[in-house]
Amino acid sequence: MADELLGKYGTNITDLTMIPSGGGVFEVIKNNQLIFSKKKLDRFPNDGEIVDLIESS
Repeated sequence: MADELLGKYGTNITDLTMIPSGGGVFEVIKNNQLIFSKKKLDRFPNDGEIVDLIESS
């Protein structure tokens, strides 16, 4: 997923943060707002889901 985001946006997104944790758990934060949490949803994102969330927030 990180490769997908870097491929689409490069390093031009300064307001996006991915916070990895143990056991494959991670969160994605944009503009200080949580937009995806694997821990909270108990699932991996679908293909393109994170990109859609980034663009719609």
